[in-house]
Amino acid sequence: MNYVIIGNSTAAVGCIEGIRSVDQTGKITVISKEPHHVYSRPLISYLLYGKTTRQRMKYRPDTFYEDNRVTPLLGVTVTGVDYENKKVLLDSGDGVAFDKLLFATGSSPFVPPMAGLGEVENQFSFMKLDDAAALQKVIDQESRVLIVGAGLIGLKCAEGICSRVKQITVVDLAPRILPSILDEAGSEIVQKHIEEQGVTFILSDSVAQFTKNSALLKSGGKLEFDVLIVAVGVRPETKLAADIGCKVNKGIVSDIHCATNLDGVYAAGDCSESYDITSGQYRVLALLPNAYMQGETAGINMAGGEKVYDKAIPMNAIGFFGLHIITAGSYDGETYVVRTEQTYKKLVSKDNLLKGFILIGDVARAGIYTSLIRERTPLDTVDYELIKEKPQLMAFTASERAVKLGGAKE
Repeated sequence: MNYVIIGNSTAAVGCIEGIRSVDQTGKITVISKEPHHVYSRPLISYLLYGKTTRQRMKYRPDTFYEDNRVTPLLGVTVTGVDYENKKVLLDSGDGVAFDKLLFATGSSPFVPPMAGLGEVENQFSFMKLDDAAALQKVIDQESRVLIVGAGLIGLKCAEGICSRVKQITVVDLAPRILPSILDEAGSEIVQKHIEEQGVTFILSDSVAQFTKNSALLKSGGKLEFDVLIVAVGVRPETKLAADIGCKVNKGIVSDIHCATNLDGVYAAGDCSESYDITSGQYRVLALLPNAYMQGETAGINMAGGEKVYDKAIPMNAIGFFGLHIITAGSYDGETYVVRTEQTYKKLVSKDNLLKGFILIGDVARAGIYTSLIRERTPLDTVDYELIKEKPQLMAFTASERAVKLGGAKE
């Protein structure tokens, strides 16, 4: 059996390990535009920050490909797929035969049309190891950096370079930071924390015109900069799949086995859609844990095993300058909120289920809430009132909980 995986990130690793759990002898080929061993993309900011190294960014051993009998074709671009003849076509003119194919192509930066952007010499994205390496070469202690985009990528970039540059300004059209994962109160807490590190935010505004080293804002303001980071958003890489007839919405459409509508073709990771059990909708969930689970599910099924991927939820575990944040699920429902100056907890329930949460600062018990969401545990079967305040007591029996609470009756 010939297995071919296009892509070399988390979903690809999950697929390799899924295949090998069933099939020890089939040939696996991994093809990736990036020339690097598997590495954790979220850690590129910590590489710039000096908190990690390239070696420590690898989340599998150097011998991973060898141990799993994988042929890695790294630094190689796929130009197309000949589905009828079951070949993946490479920029070298060669082809790689497949019986089973996985698209794990990830996503790429979305750069909207912005007047004058072509005049800016020092402009970068911030999604890949090579992006971080290129940025590292041009910044210094006198650099004034403009980041367009106050989402996860833009803010992680700000964290990574903050101690290495003179000034960082973040501009975003949205009225608050991290609008895709936080509510207004959560955004306010995190923004204040980041501002205390010296980062300046200009929100509800956008760039009307760039010149080589300045940005004219729609509000009329003008910002001088030396380095520009464009972190407006990402788009799933779906073209290769769409070109051979795979069904594509925002991402590649696949079922609970991570199979597409084409026989023998699968999709996993940021390029594909998942069924979000908290909202009841198919959507792109660009998250490491989901990418791995999708890849593993695809690999097991590609190899003739049986596994389903049916517990997908949006989830983010991230930190900025020491402030930890974990969010999960959706926020439509009845809310329970506890807020202090440094911490924030919001639980959202609906139809007798926990649907989502936001934890900022104190995130120690997030796994318990995540499990309740993933397993769709009816809240009337647990002591939800107690779990809201003391989720750690969920693991104990009623009598044990009473002792932990100092003998109080439940």
